[in-house]
Amino acid sequence: MELRHLRYLVTVVDEGTVTAAAEVLHVAQPGISAQLRQLERELGETLLERGPRAVVPTEAGLAVLPHARAALAAADGARDAIAALRGLVRGRVAVGMASSLPETVLADPVGAFATAHPGVDVTLREGTADDLLGALRSGRLDVAVLGLPGAPPPGIESRVLTEERLVAAVAADDTAAGLDVFPLAGLAGRRLICLPPGHGLRAALDTALAAHGTATRVAFEAGSMNLLLRLAGAGAGVAIVPEPALRAPAVLALDRPPVAVPLEPEVRTRLHLAWRAGGPAGPAARALLESLDTG
Repeated sequence: MELRHLRYLVTVVDEGTVTAAAEVLHVAQPGISAQLRQLERELGETLLERGPRAVVPTEAGLAVLPHARAALAAADGARDAIAALRGLVRGRVAVGMASSLPETVLADPVGAFATAHPGVDVTLREGTADDLLGALRSGRLDVAVLGLPGAPPPGIESRVLTEERLVAAVAADDTAAGLDVFPLAGLAGRRLICLPPGHGLRAALDTALAAHGTATRVAFEAGSMNLLLRLAGAGAGVAIVPEPALRAPAVLALDRPPVAVPLEPEVRTRLHLAWRAGGPAGPAARALLESLDTG
């Protein structure tokens, strides 16, 4: 049994498919499959159940996983300790970002960090706020940038990067386009365009609507902010988005850019830099967190 066998097993389980794991590990898919079969032969048990859409651990696989993670953590810790003695920053860092955010939110600062620390391997993942929080708790992510309507949940620490006002984005010829404010009650009966459940923005909106007893119809859900605004500009409905999103170059370049109308009462969401309580493990992850936290 070799460490690479265990790393392949853990990565396949975390990513859900061998194909996705191969992309993360930069290893050919047949090579991963062959090494996993070798590990199963050595242990005498089937560790993974290979379905048509996803790979899931068997009962034996679930029993092996904690030991595999512990072995990998110990090996990484030993490398980190030697690197620390040499004054180097080495290791692996997994960074998460809400899929609705512009790529530049993390691409630029993480790219600068990777350039300054070539010995660090960085993995970037996207998902909803709920997905990212779960990955932080489980250790699959070291840090993440995500939206939350309020304070982070237990087990998570964070710093607020920005606080943004939500607005109703409507077509230029919509009757609401000339309003000074868009009452929350006015969303009842309108076709809403918004992020799916699990995103921080959606949680802030749903909380505000529930507090004011406003029932709404969600006609379109999508994880791309640009797509939401394109639909709103075309008259497909009312998109609920952060106000700065309408100033993005891609939105301003639309043939029919939407118009922003502030919600009344005001609804806000906060963009957080988040990590596990107590700080991420490993000098590389801690160095990245410090870089992002001061950037």
